[in-house]
Amino acid sequence: MKRMIRAMAILFLTVVLFCPVLVVAAGGEEGLETDMEDGEYSIQVDLEGGSGKASVTSPTLMIVKNGRMYAQLQWSSSNYDYMIVNGKKLLNESEEGRNSVFTVPITVLDDKMEVIADTLAMGAPHEINYTLTFYGDSIGSKGQLPQEAAKRVVAVALVIIVGGGILNYFVNKRNRC
Repeated sequence: MKRMIRAMAILFLTVVLFCPVLVVAAGGEEGLETDMEDGEYSIQVDLEGGSGKASVTSPTLMIVKNGRMYAQLQWSSSNYDYMIVNGKKLLNESEEGRNSVFTVPITVLDDKMEVIADTLAMGAPHEINYTLTFYGDSIGSKGQLPQEAAKRVVAVALVIIVGGGILNYFVNKRNRC
């Protein structure tokens, strides 16, 4: 009996810990094939549908893995618990209380891609139809993402603060002599 409980606990922990990996693997062959090198890029995306209140961050992170394209969509709300893309259910990858994030296969460029997103915002779960349009001519480096630009601003600010502190130290030291 103890072995059975232990085995079930290990199985449960394995599923919980590796769920995002399993979700990406499940859609593994669905991403659009590309000759781009595996890595991270940025891509412009437009969202249409629903009430018009929800949005996704654009540009968004595009991941090329095994020669296939995926997008990591971050919603403007934490209320989305799953998406359905090409008949596959993808679960929210974000931490509790943070905006919903999904890694979805990009199945088409420069044309509308139909998806369904389930929201809990209206009290009861509602599946809402959306379309996503990924623009192929907008693909660029990961550095074009707003999050990456913010990291650069913080790094420059730190350099200025540290440099100013060092300069201030030597000026004060010189004035004391």
